[in-house]
Amino acid sequence: MSFMYRSTRNKEEAVTASQAILKGLAGEGGLFVPDEIPVMDIPFTELAKMDYRGVAYEVMSRMLTDFTEEELKYCINGAYDSKFDDEKIAPLVKHHDTHFLELFHGKTIAFKDMALSILPYLMTTAAKKNRMDHEIVILTATSGDTGKAALAGFADVPGTRIAVFYPKSGVSPIQEKQMVTEKGKNTFVAGITGNFDDAQTGVKKMFSDPALAKELDEKGFRFSSANSINIGRLVPQMVYYYYAYAQLVGSGEIRPGDKINIVVPTGNFGNILAAYYASLMGLPVNRFICASNDNKVLFDFFKTGVYDRNREFILTSSPSMDILISSNLERLIYRIAGNDADKNRELMKELSEQGKYTITDEMKKALEPFYGNYADMDTVAETIRKIYKEDGYIIDTHTAVAAAVYDMYKEETGDMTPTVIASTASPYKFTRSVMTAIDPAYDSQEDFQLVDQLEKLSGVKVPRAIEEIRSAEVLHKTVCEKEEMESVVKKFLGI
Repeated sequence: MSFMYRSTRNKEEAVTASQAILKGLAGEGGLFVPDEIPVMDIPFTELAKMDYRGVAYEVMSRMLTDFTEEELKYCINGAYDSKFDDEKIAPLVKHHDTHFLELFHGKTIAFKDMALSILPYLMTTAAKKNRMDHEIVILTATSGDTGKAALAGFADVPGTRIAVFYPKSGVSPIQEKQMVTEKGKNTFVAGITGNFDDAQTGVKKMFSDPALAKELDEKGFRFSSANSINIGRLVPQMVYYYYAYAQLVGSGEIRPGDKINIVVPTGNFGNILAAYYASLMGLPVNRFICASNDNKVLFDFFKTGVYDRNREFILTSSPSMDILISSNLERLIYRIAGNDADKNRELMKELSEQGKYTITDEMKKALEPFYGNYADMDTVAETIRKIYKEDGYIIDTHTAVAAAVYDMYKEETGDMTPTVIASTASPYKFTRSVMTAIDPAYDSQEDFQLVDQLEKLSGVKVPRAIEEIRSAEVLHKTVCEKEEMESVVKKFLGI
């Protein structure tokens, strides 16, 4: 079965899966969504016998319908190999009376590796399929993890260049060191004197500027995105929810068809949207538990039906979630508006001009499978400390947001449905916050001393990603104002 991808803001703009991956963003700032979601017709007992690559093929082949079997298997086998430090790729471990889906065993120790390991393969394959001879310029805003994962994925990939913008004072020291030491000859990294929303807005502005697109075209360049606004990021993220369910079936924890809850620490809404899309394909999900930090714009939205970004931006110990404009929520809004591009465009215009919008009661009813709550920084620290003391298991600050919100959910609802928590980053990525949560006395130590202490406490070897940056040279030193983003990209491209 073949289907098209359509813009959330213009029903007339329809493209194939490979074209959607190449474009990244639709016209008028819209996002590409599938015309329909196919049904997964393979029994869970069969999926339970497959490795990660096998499950990935079954899910992705149904969503990316203009890729051949040979093309998709080439992309999947190239992505999910020995660069992951666990042969399961995304192991499911039981702690704190629930299941943590460890999504941080890739090259940059964060869940973004799960999709950004395959996106360069998908994109270069898509370029060949569509006979595109322009150089692809990946333009990305990051709240910390996407940046390094995208840089690692696209570094020295022929026919591509990548420019990453991050909030200079809004990422962890290790996140920043990972980015600014990137050696790829086709890479560029810049800190901006603003927050993630400023970086994301600046990137979207460049994408939707026709004059800039024309200038790039004349010079042989074409923008694309590695953010989760690219459908080539979202589809691979659907895979690991199916894989987690298959692992639960395989271990006898659940029977095929039993429903599970999925808890996701959420900023830009891409990871939880992938779980929702997986459920539309047939994954049996009871509740989607959306966990926010102090920037609780999504919690307030699920509670009231009003999305309002007009509030203080708070820098927290879970910086990858420090976001007030959750871009992927637009895909959900479009769906609950009855796939009405005009209605969605109207709401997004209100968000752009007034900083808020309100959905209808009918749309709000369609959000019933979602539960939202938030954990502040003190609660996050308490949760890290509690799980370490009870289980000897150490989680990062973002996973702790999810674990804390899940505890709130159980207390509030009494629902004991088997649950999977998306564990989105290694604790090594946020060592200071993690170690001082366990014991405030650790705060007096240097960052890499804390890395060694974490190894002793956790019994988990220091990941290669951390060892590599201990003494790595800083190669990217650009810091710019948000208004200068376009000029620094042009300078990087030599135009």
